[in-house]
Parts: sequence; C-alpha cells; structure tokens
Amino acid sequence: MFVPILTTVLGITIGVLIIVWLEREISAGIQQRIGPEYAGPLGVLQALADGTKLLFKENLLPSRGNIRLFSIGPSLAVISILLSYSVIPFGYHLVLADLSIGVFLWIAISSIAPIGLLMSGYGSNNKYSFLGGLRAAAQSISYEIPLTLCVLSISLLSNSSSTVDIVEAQSKYGFWGWNLWRQPIGFFVFLISSLAECERLPFDLPEAEEELVAGYQTEYSGIKFGLFYVASYLNLLVSSLFVTVLYLGGWNLSIPYIFIPEFFEVNKAIKIVGAIIGIFITLAKTYLFLFLSITTRWTLPRLRMDQLLNLGWKFLLPISLGNLLLTTSSQLLSL
Repeated sequence: MFVPILTTVLGITIGVLIIVWLEREISAGIQQRIGPEYAGPLGVLQALADGTKLLFKENLLPSRGNIRLFSIGPSLAVISILLSYSVIPFGYHLVLADLSIGVFLWIAISSIAPIGLLMSGYGSNNKYSFLGGLRAAAQSISYEIPLTLCVLSISLLSNSSSTVDIVEAQSKYGFWGWNLWRQPIGFFVFLISSLAECERLPFDLPEAEEELVAGYQTEYSGIKFGLFYVASYLNLLVSSLFVTVLYLGGWNLSIPYIFIPEFFEVNKAIKIVGAIIGIFITLAKTYLFLFLSITTRWTLPRLRMDQLLNLGWKFLLPISLGNLLLTTSSQLLSL
C-alpha cells in the first residue's frame, strides 16, 4: 500500500508544478508579456524556486491571535483536499480506494477545507482575515449544494456512486456515451460550481486584494502562506479530475487502442499499455479543463458578493434541482 500512496503523492506534486508553470505561461501569453524563463528551461522550475524561497522566510505569528487555530487552518485545508485524491481512478484498477460512496466521500471531505479557511481567518485576529474566512464559508455553502445535486444526478444515471463504476457506465457507446451529452445542464452547473469551490476568478472574493488586502491569508508568511497556494492548486486539479471522471469518460477513449499490442502479438503488454494510455487520456482531458479555468481567470471580471450569492442560490440551485428531477423521472420511466 505504501508504493501506491507514494506514487500518487509524487504524481500530485508533479501535476501541481505543471499547473503553476502552465498558468504563468498562459497568463503571460494572454497579457502579451514574457513569462518565467530563468528558473530552468522555459521556466519550469519557477514553482520550486518560489517554494524554496517561502521555506526560508520567517514564520510570523499574530501577537493577539489564536495561535492554535492560526497554525491548524492551512494544514487542515491541504490535508482535506489531499484525501480526495484517494477515490480518483486513472484506470479500472488504478485507484487507491474504490469505494461504493466514492463521489460523495469527495464532497464530504472537500467541505472540510472551508472550515480550515474560517479557522485561519478567525485565528488571525484581523478584520480583513475574518471577513475573508466568512466569505469562504458562505461561498462554499452556496455552491456545494448545486454541485452535490449534479453529482447525485450522475450517480442515478450510473446506478452507482463509485467513481470506477461511473467511468465504466460511460464506456458503452464510446464518445457518445459520455455524461457530457446525457447531462449537459448538470455539466454546466458543475463547471461553474467547481470554479467557485476553487475560489478562482471571477469567484475569488475570499481573497479579493482590492477589498480585503489578502483575505484570510493577510497575516500569514513563510511556509504557511505557501500552503494556501498549494491548497488552491490541489483543489483546482482535483476538481478538474472529477470533471473528467464524471462527465468526460475518465480513462476511456472513443477509439479502441488495445489492438496495437495485439497487432505485434505482445499480449503481455496489453494491460501495461492500456494502463499507460488510460493515465495519459485522463490527464489530457484534465488539463483541457485546466486550460479553460486559467483562460477564464483573465477573461471575466470579479463578481460582487451579492451577485455571487444570487448566482448560487437563485440560479444554479433551481437549475440543479430541475435537472435532478428530470434525471429521476427518466430513470423511473426507463424501468
């Protein structure tokens, strides 16, 4: 069990480093400027350089704050998101924990992260930090419900809450069997809700610089400050992976690729080649969604707090409820 966990942690680390590099390069391209280019070839080591810098910075503590909450908050946010990776499949047997309640375990675990942000804001004894923590909690509650209803619709369609079973249910008709075509409304709602859960523009109100200095991060420095950025990119990656698993067919491809080792009569390599291609397909779909998320960041302006709450409660929640009702009705009629 140690080797799969170590492999997963190493893969997550590499994935986050790639996301940081991609975001900086894409952002530079959109803004027509030169991105990172000095730290390693094409600037690929820029994230490592920034992380090393934060490691050696002084770890400041607020004199009148709650030191226990202040210290636990960032770690709680990172750990809760890391646990979500245990139910993400990259192949039929390439998953740490194939649980019957896999998708709902992800929702339950990911809802702990805003508690860590609220603890950080409250423990800082700073009005801007506390307001940022309250905004993070309110935003999470507003968009967690539509997201959960979309996941419930997918679970009804697949007759299972296991992530592996959901991907397998999309493999019957190839490309046209993806839940993207069967649940276009749910995909739209899930996409917006996942961006809001990641606190990405235009939903980055908990850390809006013009209003709250840096939100719940205001009093942090050093490695604890870096943990918030790690949590943000981990959350973005896990959300993108779940978009792939729930709506884009996971590791499945619409064209058969197992015939390649069969053609060369290398039967033993079928499973290995299938696993490698499955991982590559999953990551390709994931990074496509990441590209859309990064592009959205530099395209749309930040919402106001009232607009954010109205979007979640008055628009996405009724739509997701209607989508769940339609899905339930269609499943009952098909019996």
